[in-house]
Amino acid sequence: MSSSAIEIGALAPLSRPGWVEAGEHLLAGMELAVREINEAGGVDGRPLRLVARDTAADPAKAMAALDELAGLGVVALAGEYHSVVARAAAARAHALGLPFLCASAVLDALCEQPTPWVARLAPAQSHGWRIYADFLLGEGHRRIAVAADASVYWAAGTGILREHLAARDGVLIELDARALSPAALCDQLFEQRATAVLMLAGHPEPAVPIVKAVRHDPRLAGMRIGAPAGQPEFAEWMAALGVDGAAIPFLRYLPEHLGSSAMRIEAALRERLGSAPSFVAFEGHDAIAVLAEAMRSHGASRQGIAEAWGQKSFESSRGPLRFSRVPGIDVLQWAWPPVQVVERDSSKPDRFRVLHTGV
Repeated sequence: MSSSAIEIGALAPLSRPGWVEAGEHLLAGMELAVREINEAGGVDGRPLRLVARDTAADPAKAMAALDELAGLGVVALAGEYHSVVARAAAARAHALGLPFLCASAVLDALCEQPTPWVARLAPAQSHGWRIYADFLLGEGHRRIAVAADASVYWAAGTGILREHLAARDGVLIELDARALSPAALCDQLFEQRATAVLMLAGHPEPAVPIVKAVRHDPRLAGMRIGAPAGQPEFAEWMAALGVDGAAIPFLRYLPEHLGSSAMRIEAALRERLGSAPSFVAFEGHDAIAVLAEAMRSHGASRQGIAEAWGQKSFESSRGPLRFSRVPGIDVLQWAWPPVQVVERDSSKPDRFRVLHTGV
């Protein structure tokens, strides 16, 4: 291979207050894909090199990282987990004319204007969260509460749920996860006759104490606890909650059955991480695989990569994908990756049960 490496910037939350475990999985997926591509000869004989930067869930830090990476000459950016950070990164990438392939963030309004410079692998929040609401309705829940933190992401999720439930004779009960103590929140769930409560709140605070309080309140026996944003996917959630963290449905973006290539990737990621890889690790792997294929077909330039996104289909660990323009979303979007509602089995928390599959 040529010694002239093609550099790709990688964004991930690798320190607090970011979700570090998610960032580590995301980066592990990207690093594995780079290693595999280089072992197979690179891109047109040139190796890939990942230049990673920690965003720490901080939009300002992400924008500074973009400026630095653009100055270093990276041809594209990949990654990011937190939606508010990805939104800042997308705006900066658009301004700089730097291709940004968002791997994991789902906020619909990822960019405030149509742009050819940003594409996304994860489904838009409105798509996934409507599937989640349909799952709850299918279980018979009509009075659903949210224990919500203050952020653009949680507010957007609350709005999606409210609108979707109202159109189907459901009621959304909004509770402030910060203003109410866990005990007071349990009082409200009982008084409001909610049958399900969703953790739209940060981890570990305030989500963990709320889950514990609900689990151990005898008035709320049988209360369905949910976490559509995917907190129970990670070992850190179970370490904080133990058995209380199981049987909490969340959204996961994996096919029900992994193909042979995905199983090989899963085994390599498991060895790299020392634990079962999350769907976020697969998103990281797919982001680099897509960028490499874009460069093979359209050249290793920023303009060529951006042009490739709208013109060709790509292979990923989770199936073939193509980016398109989706009404209401200003970035090129994979519509749609596989969406599952999954929970950890109470009797064996390291085993996941698929409860519902969306399209």
